[in-house]
Amino acid sequence: MSTTATGKATDRWHRRVASGDWEAITVEVNEYGGALLPQLLTPQESAEIRELYEQDHLFRSTVDMGRHRFGAGQYRYFNTPYPEPVEQLKQALYPRLLPIARDWWAKLGRPAPWPDSLQEWLQMCHDAGQTKSTAILLRYAEKDWNALHRDLYGDLVFPLQVVINLNEPGVDHTGGEFLLLEQRPRAQSRGTSTLLPHGHGYLFTTRDRPVRSARGWSAAPVRHGVSAIRSGERHTLALVFHDAA
Repeated sequence: MSTTATGKATDRWHRRVASGDWEAITVEVNEYGGALLPQLLTPQESAEIRELYEQDHLFRSTVDMGRHRFGAGQYRYFNTPYPEPVEQLKQALYPRLLPIARDWWAKLGRPAPWPDSLQEWLQMCHDAGQTKSTAILLRYAEKDWNALHRDLYGDLVFPLQVVINLNEPGVDHTGGEFLLLEQRPRAQSRGTSTLLPHGHGYLFTTRDRPVRSARGWSAAPVRHGVSAIRSGERHTLALVFHDAA
């Protein structure tokens, strides 16, 4: 691919990410720990990514969720280099997520370790021994589900991540809502449920986030999962912004 073609392809992904109302997205994720993003993948691109699932050479490992008591279903970790949409979406999203991440850590009185570029941040992960790729392709069949969990793979963590639904709800599957459960300090847990539109991203908390308390700001742990698939099949692409040990 020529330099000009590469630049146009990169611009395409950045335009899609930029098409979101990022002021509103920031307000939403600050209030609820998650926020819907614009359509990041076309139906054709979603189908092409779904079809990658059977190409073993593209993945470094496969996890059977039932075997590990993570729920029911299966997911695979991509090898690097990633397919173009995966890499370009991560590159386009990181600068949009970075100000939110830094603001959160400032409120919690924590030093924010993340540099301005994703490449620099991943190099920091690698220098700390976190060298394994973390982009995930997940596949759920009827009655599959994903237990509430957090994607933590080492000491270095980026506090936000993105999931994209690669199927059309109500056509390809029913059920399969994306779940968030937040434990607020000295309060009851709060849950949210979101049915992700086809090709849209959803931004959410990786580990914990700041919430106001009587003493200022406190860290509220957040876990995420997926409700049971009632019918059909659901695939999702998960973009994690730190690598694994």
